[in-house]
Amino acid sequence: MEAVDVRVTGRSIERGEEVLTPEALDFVAALQSEFGSRRDDLLSRRRTRREEVARTGRLDFLAETREVREGDWRVAEAPEDLVDRRVEITGPTEAKMTINALNSGARVWLADLEDASTPHWENVVGGQVNLKDAIRREIDFTSPEGKSYALRTDRRLATIVMRPRGWHFDELHISVDGRPVVGALVDFGLYFFHNAAELIERGSGPYFYLPKMESHLEARLWDDVFTFAEERLGIPHGTIRATVLIETIPAAFEMDEILYELRDHASGLNAGRWDYLFSVIKYFRDAGPSFVLPDRNVVAMTSPFMKAYTDLLVQTCHRRSAFAMGGMAAFIPSRRDEEVNARAFAKVREDKEREAHQGFDGSWVAHPDLVAVCGEVFDRVLGDRPNQLSVLRPDVHVTAADLLDIAATPGEITREGLHSNVEVALLYLESWLRGSGAVGIHNLMEDAATAEISRSQIWQWVHNGAKLSDGPEGGTVVTDALVRQVLDEEVANIRAQGVTGKLEQARELFETVALSDDFADFLTLPAYDAMVAGE
Repeated sequence: MEAVDVRVTGRSIERGEEVLTPEALDFVAALQSEFGSRRDDLLSRRRTRREEVARTGRLDFLAETREVREGDWRVAEAPEDLVDRRVEITGPTEAKMTINALNSGARVWLADLEDASTPHWENVVGGQVNLKDAIRREIDFTSPEGKSYALRTDRRLATIVMRPRGWHFDELHISVDGRPVVGALVDFGLYFFHNAAELIERGSGPYFYLPKMESHLEARLWDDVFTFAEERLGIPHGTIRATVLIETIPAAFEMDEILYELRDHASGLNAGRWDYLFSVIKYFRDAGPSFVLPDRNVVAMTSPFMKAYTDLLVQTCHRRSAFAMGGMAAFIPSRRDEEVNARAFAKVREDKEREAHQGFDGSWVAHPDLVAVCGEVFDRVLGDRPNQLSVLRPDVHVTAADLLDIAATPGEITREGLHSNVEVALLYLESWLRGSGAVGIHNLMEDAATAEISRSQIWQWVHNGAKLSDGPEGGTVVTDALVRQVLDEEVANIRAQGVTGKLEQARELFETVALSDDFADFLTLPAYDAMVAGE
């Protein structure tokens, strides 16, 4: 291979030299050289496909892959530490979270370098250091208050499944031949290079959650990345296991095909509900009133289009011997407020009961106190089984029309919902700009996905002339002027609570992603540009 020019422009991070070694960076550069241009082509395909959907208002199952959908094939058998996934805890790779997640009693920890984190350079590099330490059981942490955290030795630790960034993100602090490296290849490459052999030695393996995919061609790219990485480092083919988040509406039409492309490396699919809602809004934002959703907090998993999506996911996975993983209930408990705590437990239990009875093999929680709640529900349904792969759901017959039946969603657009969207987007962006990607707001765990729903709903409401149900004369039309009025009120309320740090910058970003004529594909992209410019 020809020599390439690899440059790191990010500032020095404590212990960063342990993961940003010349050998590891050469490996990342090889991934970029081999696959970077293919990634670029696939992003271009996304835009072309979205333009067609905007023109026709339609998506459908692919005629050219019918044989894959109708074929009789299975994904690779699961490794031992991924056979039982009844409870998975998610969270960023900060040291405290890493230790708490591994100690939590959950079967799996989704070590998140994506939506629950931010791409601040300190998080990108520091997260890799923490993961390297955790895999070797060498991590500990002492809080500013003097509280110590360490890995437990009296129980099984959670299996680590790492989530890199999506294909759309570039890492602006590392370049190869003058061009930024794909963020997903940085996250995957550093983790795999440093930890694959160590994980195998310890009886586990390099396992990944793959976000934001929109087609089976993007899954094929990941599979080629995996094969290339295994061959280059002498790791047996098929050692990597990947669970794909079905969190975009086009991917819902290609679940079979995505599993097929990854079949030697596939572990399952996950119902990434919040990003899925965002994708529905984004994809059909200009397709007319029948695609306009009500307030986000009333769009339940029992809504017809969401039930169709999750039923199809379970059926598809189990037909292919892949795990069907449930999504995140947003409610988080409070150790200071018993009423909030009881409500959170009840809401999460209700959510997990629905998923368990749909046939899911396990589900996600965002807080260690919820592990037992989720575990209790799945224990009761599973009995002595490790999973529900035998639940084939022959009763499910989902059509394209079912997946696109947005108009049947009950609920209204309200002034309270508008205020909530503005507040959540502002608070999240302010926190994101300071480096935190998972934020508790009103006892709900908000991450990039829920902030995306909030701002994209506002864009859709404004551009479709949506009306508030609780206004005079049949409802007030949601306009730019009304949103700016609400924005002024919410900024004042947030300031009154003592939040000022990055609030003005958050407001500017909010107006860019919620009120500009052009729709930003991801709010994190202009936020990242602003963050890098301010370094």
